[in-house]
Amino acid sequence: MAVDPSRTFKPVNIALLTVSDTRTAADDTSGDLLAERIKAAGHALVFRAIEVDDAQRLVARISNWLDDRSVDVIITTGGTGLTGRDVTPEALERIRTSNEGKDIPGFGELFRWISYGTIGTSTVQSRAMAIVARGKYIFALPGSNGAVKDGWDGILAEQLDSRNRPCNFVELMPRLKEV
Repeated sequence: MAVDPSRTFKPVNIALLTVSDTRTAADDTSGDLLAERIKAAGHALVFRAIEVDDAQRLVARISNWLDDRSVDVIITTGGTGLTGRDVTPEALERIRTSNEGKDIPGFGELFRWISYGTIGTSTVQSRAMAIVARGKYIFALPGSNGAVKDGWDGILAEQLDSRNRPCNFVELMPRLKEV
């Protein structure tokens, strides 16, 4: 990370959604890891929730956060695998198409490249992805603790830091809604 000390750090407001049929607040370790990293980086965790693997419910929850002016970024953890219950990418695709959003294909590609260094070829089972919808970023990470670390430490910590050079996601935020 190339932090430019002459630039001002601008914290962002993040909503965190764990997608799981089995996790509760008591055992959501990947959500806990991500929440800790968000706060340690100086950002605000404005919402945190757990939602079951149901595309319609995910779309509803994320759409509510997209409507909330206090949310800048949404990060999900879980539901990005290959099983029948893993529907986070499908929910994000519905949100993207219904809101004339945009894919951020490099996010998933970079995530899998970083993950390859950690778990080898098993990374091909990940459907990590990111989109922009209604002027807000939505990042979908797998639900394992290792994947959360790879995604946050390897990508999001830098890209959500307004001091990162040569560029970062934060500096684009004011222009995301432009047509």
